[in-house]
Amino acid sequence: MDATVNILNWFEVSVADLARAKAFYETVFDIQLYDLILPELQMALFPSQPGNGKLSGALAKSASHIPSGDGAIVYFNANPDLSVSLARVEGAGGKVLLPKTLISPENGYMAFIMDTEGNKVGIHSNA
Repeated sequence: MDATVNILNWFEVSVADLARAKAFYETVFDIQLYDLILPELQMALFPSQPGNGKLSGALAKSASHIPSGDGAIVYFNANPDLSVSLARVEGAGGKVLLPKTLISPENGYMAFIMDTEGNKVGIHSNA
């Protein structure tokens, strides 16, 4: 593997209540997630286009998916300005943990939010 290959290719955000979490992410990011129900796993897939080389993932509910505010943090793209998504968080049932914060002029801005399931996630934008 080298720098031309994505080190990450899929992510799953653990949830306890799939419908509630789906509504939260759809509201905050103004997107539509797509259900995929398997025998022992329920998922809501983030929109993506197969074969474009971009990372995608899903909300996931199963016996082994346990929401947590600790551990790895997934950052969601909130371009062009994360302020728009951040303003929707509390109305959708979440909590702002870290307001919009400049990383650097070259790297843009970030914020931390707590979703309805208790997961701490990051959001990022260039402006």
